[in-house]
Amino acid sequence: IVLSQHIELCALSSVCLCVCRWSLNGTLINLSTDSRRRLSGGNLVIRSLDRAQDGGIYQCTAFNPQGAILSRRASLQFAYLNLKTQTRSAVSVREGQGVVLLCGTPSYAGDLSFAWVFNEYPYFVQQDNRRFVSQETGNLYIAKVEPSDVGNYTCVVVNRITKGKVLSSPTPLVLRTDGIMGEYEPKIEVHFSDMVPAAKGSVVTLECFALGNPVPEITWRRANGVPFPSKVKMKNSNVVLEIPSFQQEDAGGYECVAENKMGKNTVQGRLSFHAKPQWVQTMRDNALSIEERLFWECKANGKPKPSYSWLKNGELLAAEDRIQIENGALTISSVNLSDAGMYQCVAENKHGIIYFSAELVVLASPPDFSRSPLRALLKAKTGSTVIMECRPQAFPTAISMWRKGNEPVQSSERITLLPDGTLRITNVTKMDGGNYACLARNQFGAASTTGRLLVTDPTQIIQGPVDMEIIVGESIVLPCQISCDPALDVSFSWAFNGQLLSNLDQHYEHVGGVSHSTSGDLMIRNIQLKHAGKYVCVVDTDVESLSAAAILIVKGPPGAPDGVTVEEITDSTAQLSWRPGQDNGSPITSYIIQAKTAFTVGWQAVNTVPEVIDGNTLTATVVDLNAWVEYEFRVLARNSVGVGEPSPASLKTRTEDAVPDTAPTDVGGGGGSKSELVIIWEPVPEDLQNGDGFGYIIAFRPLGEVNWTHAVTSIPSQSRYVYRNESIPPFSPFSVKVGAYNTKGQGPFSPVTIVFSAENEPSGVPDGMWARSISATEIEVSWHILSASPERVLGYEVVYWEDDTKPETMGKVRVSANQNKVNISGLRGYTQYFLTVSAFNTAGTGPLSPIINVTTKKSPPGQPPLNVEWNLIGSKLTVHWEPVISLEMESDVTGYQVSYRRNRHKEINTITTNLTSVELTLPADDDYIIQIRALSDGGEGISSQCISLKPSSFPSSTCTDLLRALAYLGVSFRAFSYCNCKLHTLTQLCNS
Repeated sequence: IVLSQHIELCALSSVCLCVCRWSLNGTLINLSTDSRRRLSGGNLVIRSLDRAQDGGIYQCTAFNPQGAILSRRASLQFAYLNLKTQTRSAVSVREGQGVVLLCGTPSYAGDLSFAWVFNEYPYFVQQDNRRFVSQETGNLYIAKVEPSDVGNYTCVVVNRITKGKVLSSPTPLVLRTDGIMGEYEPKIEVHFSDMVPAAKGSVVTLECFALGNPVPEITWRRANGVPFPSKVKMKNSNVVLEIPSFQQEDAGGYECVAENKMGKNTVQGRLSFHAKPQWVQTMRDNALSIEERLFWECKANGKPKPSYSWLKNGELLAAEDRIQIENGALTISSVNLSDAGMYQCVAENKHGIIYFSAELVVLASPPDFSRSPLRALLKAKTGSTVIMECRPQAFPTAISMWRKGNEPVQSSERITLLPDGTLRITNVTKMDGGNYACLARNQFGAASTTGRLLVTDPTQIIQGPVDMEIIVGESIVLPCQISCDPALDVSFSWAFNGQLLSNLDQHYEHVGGVSHSTSGDLMIRNIQLKHAGKYVCVVDTDVESLSAAAILIVKGPPGAPDGVTVEEITDSTAQLSWRPGQDNGSPITSYIIQAKTAFTVGWQAVNTVPEVIDGNTLTATVVDLNAWVEYEFRVLARNSVGVGEPSPASLKTRTEDAVPDTAPTDVGGGGGSKSELVIIWEPVPEDLQNGDGFGYIIAFRPLGEVNWTHAVTSIPSQSRYVYRNESIPPFSPFSVKVGAYNTKGQGPFSPVTIVFSAENEPSGVPDGMWARSISATEIEVSWHILSASPERVLGYEVVYWEDDTKPETMGKVRVSANQNKVNISGLRGYTQYFLTVSAFNTAGTGPLSPIINVTTKKSPPGQPPLNVEWNLIGSKLTVHWEPVISLEMESDVTGYQVSYRRNRHKEINTITTNLTSVELTLPADDDYIIQIRALSDGGEGISSQCISLKPSSFPSSTCTDLLRALAYLGVSFRAFSYCNCKLHTLTQLCNS
């Protein structure tokens, strides 16, 4: 360490409730009188270091109530460097000669490094195969001097610890003038010792350098001829051999060879391996009873082999009568209380010393059963073996004896007293039951513990689960019934396939199984395939465990088949194959094949060959398929339980194309414009078109003729064809048929049907048109039917509108040809409408009749009857209301309509009156709804609010008294009397 530094020597690696004392070179340091040294948490802190006072070997002794131990030793050294300098004479050599420049021997402590300055700082000598600075001697070696080497050389020594350096006096190197040195063989100037000690794990450096002309070449080899491992490094032109992490296998002979053309020289030496001790076996803390034997052994490896010693509480332990020490083994034949303490095994060789610590605790106490008392109640079944342990905590081990009641327990054929105090009774009978006591004693005292043995009858499973076969979805109960001694606590549990059923899901439920129960049945609801397996009922009592097992076989619909493949396909068939799925406990009896296309809703059953596919068949042919349709197929399996899940769908496969085999349907037509024949049909669905290039062939001819006229359309979705020819008579019959075709050929035609050509619109004009207003929203229109018309008349069309300038107000009404009048509703009140009529058929409408006009009546009154008052006595109802006054644009009131109906009945009864009151007779015990509205020429006005009531036998006097009470409270009603009404009806009327 550097002299000017402070230092802290560490003794404790963690918090320890210890007292520490330090010694230097074996002498205890008195910290009370030393101002430079102090303790910090057990560590020794030294400030203002002094080489004379502080250098040496330090060791700490740590004390606590358990004893004392020594720390490992620490060496404190001070680094320094001194070099005496004096003027040096010149060194004169010939060119080509080798030379050695000496650095000098410094006084120092710590690692040094050497370098040489050439002429002046900082120009250092560059090392190569010709020049070498030894880090062992510090000298500069020049194998062959050249003229460029002439100059002054200064040795620089650096202390690696202090970083300080010193320089020698310059040494001049000059060339002699008496000639050049001739060539000569190598002369090794730098070499290693015959025996070089090397520590395990260290970096070993060997140097070898030779003078010579020409410059020698350096090589290395091992004496045993073994190649160098890859970790070995050659430095400075092979002058330095470096071995990192030196190990035992690196020890041995090494040889350096220096060679030039004039010859060679060698030097040999050995590397010896040494290692400080390392533990390979240590001891543990030990707690022994007094008078027991202690044996500790520790072992360490090292080179040379370490020696051993033992310390107790920091002091050397010597052998005596009870204590034997042999190498790393410590034996104390009979420990006593004075042997307790801290022990250390010490292993040492000349390269180091190591310590390992352990504590010995010596125990001495009377027997104590507090941690291991007898069970207060021990239960056992008859015929079993009972073991009662008597193991008190006692140091030394106590002597035990047993008593049953007041009598000592004696060994017998069934009763055994073991050396460790355990009592064993085999083939227990009820006579063995009773109170037992164990008494223990040693030299420090005595103690006892007691317990009771209760012998019970054996438990038996009288009804256990049995092997069963069950169908998926059903529910079962697995029984587990026992007979047992009433003194026992019983619990039931179930295992399924080796796993305990602890967290039961929705399928499982324990039935019974509570404490003291003799039933532990297991209910399984809605059984699934996953529930198949082995079920075990486990019965646990205080004294034994029993079990009963059963196998549950669950049968279900088969699993899904797999690998559905279309092996071969035609225009109407597909040959399939598949692999079977699981039969799930019931053999597969048959298979079902389903298909799906883009034109079907979901999967559909298909026809197959064979028609019924048995469970052993794994191939079938699907028939009656549509041509040129892309199909997917799937297979379902059936067994005695039912139909299983479907297989995955096959790859989509298209059937081959074929000639159409389906003709268009619903062929008809008619109508259209003049000289037209309109033919219509229902297009053939895409899945029935059987191929590409699909279209229609339309054939027609006048009725009764032989030759057909054909037309073709290539649009598959087309459903209408119009043939135009000025020669076609109006409304003449044609024979018509429609066929289909595709790229494979022509398919069948539809049946022949009769279609009429277009007809002319009617030419006659209806006359005698007349109209009248019925109400504000409805008018009646009439006309004369055409008596004769060369054209067909299908009916009449009435057109009406409000104003010629407002075409959006136009409306139309059509009636059949046998009608000559029509009512038009939904009109506006007090509005003039214009009307005309014409005949029509499929060709259109004929000429219009002369226009007439009519004005609708004024609108009915917009105000409902108000202040409706009514009086109900028994079943006689009298209703009064205020007259309705019409506004200027409303029709005058011509009377009133009172309508009433039974609640929840559709039949309505009406009474018309010119007065503002009416009397009704309503049967009792039924609900009625009554409305009043004004009547006028413009129609019915707005209804009054509905009146809901129920005639009953409620005494009128009671109702009258109730009304008087309400009137006293300030409640007013539109009705002045509510005789014979129920209270809820009265309340409803009050709210209205």
